Order: sequence, then C-alpha cells, then structure tokens
Amino acid sequence: MTQNHALPPLIGDEQGRYRIRVLGNSGSPLGSGKSTVSKELGSILNLPVLSLDETYWQPGWKTTPAEEFREKIEEFMQQNTSRGWVIDGDYGSKGGFFVQECATDVIWLNPPLLLYFPRIAFRTFLRLVGLHPPCRPGCPETIREVFFSKDSIIWWCLSQHRVNIKRNSALMKIWGLGMGSRARKMRRLDGWGAETRNWLENVRELARSQ
Repeated sequence: MTQNHALPPLIGDEQGRYRIRVLGNSGSPLGSGKSTVSKELGSILNLPVLSLDETYWQPGWKTTPAEEFREKIEEFMQQNTSRGWVIDGDYGSKGGFFVQECATDVIWLNPPLLLYFPRIAFRTFLRLVGLHPPCRPGCPETIREVFFSKDSIIWWCLSQHRVNIKRNSALMKIWGLGMGSRARKMRRLDGWGAETRNWLENVRELARSQ
C-alpha cells in the first residue's frame, strides 16, 4: 500500500468538501468493488454518486457520444459544487481525466484478480440463466457475447487487469499520497478487503467528528 497514515482518510478542500473519484482494476462495470464503495461513501458523507458506467452505457449496449458523456459529467459536478460528490469509473480521455483534475481525493481499489474475477464470472452466469438482473437496464448478456465475443466481459477483465494496474500505478506517481509529483490526493487500497473496510471505518469516524 502506498499511503501516508499521518493523513486523514480523505483530504477534501479548504471548505471541508469532498470530491471523490473511485477507480477499480477490472476495466469492467463490476467486480472490483468500486460501485459498492462509492455508494457507501455517498451514504456516509451524504454525497450524490455518479456511476460513469451507467452514464456511458445506454440500452442495447449503445454508447453515449463523447461530447454528451462529458456534458453529463460536468452537469453533475456543477449541480453539486457546494456539496461535493462521488464519481466512480475510469473512462480516461472521455471524461475521466477531467474528473481526476477536479477531485480532492482519488481512491484506487486494487484487489487481486483472484478475488474479483470469480465474482464477475458467477454474476455473469446468473444473468445468463435469468437469476440476476442485467448490469445495465436494457443491456442483457448472451452466451455468444460472454464466451465468443471480443467484447466479452470475461475476456475484458482478464485482459485489462494488468493494463489497469499499469495505468493507475502511473497515476500514483503523479497524484499519490507521499509520492506524487503534483497534488498528492490519490491512495491505493490493496488486498482482499480488510484494508478497504478499515479505511471506510476511518471515513465514518471522520464524518462523525465533523
């Protein structure tokens, strides 16, 4: 873990507002825990939450045009300027870099592939047999898409795991607490979940003290 324990669990701005970006490793809409952690942060801090996955994907697996996608992100951020916000997801040049610049805190969830890949595979199986809702309304998964497509969520997670670690490690060199060359606001939460749970408990204590 790359983190300065002398620092509070969240940095915030001079007015005590938090603009939090949550990143995961999977390169997929689910599995690494970013949606769960984002919702938990929103609940603890009473902040609105925006999922970039849900914003980007439209029914029928259609994508939102880049300009419209960024406009939706900017509108959400502007509407919540006085409150703060939580935004989860990557999407780099499509809007993620802009979120990175505006965030007061960047949280990188870095669980091992062995932890989140079985979750993704199991949820995908449940969707295929109709025992779990689709990951996005109007975006059903089929056997062909899951096992025989280059866009398969299974293949995507396997192929993007190291890619995402490399990209987020590069961001740590720029933004990382105790190591970044610019504003030091990014922290990495590793392991099988205990570190993330402990950090969330520290966030709860921070919220109670305010």
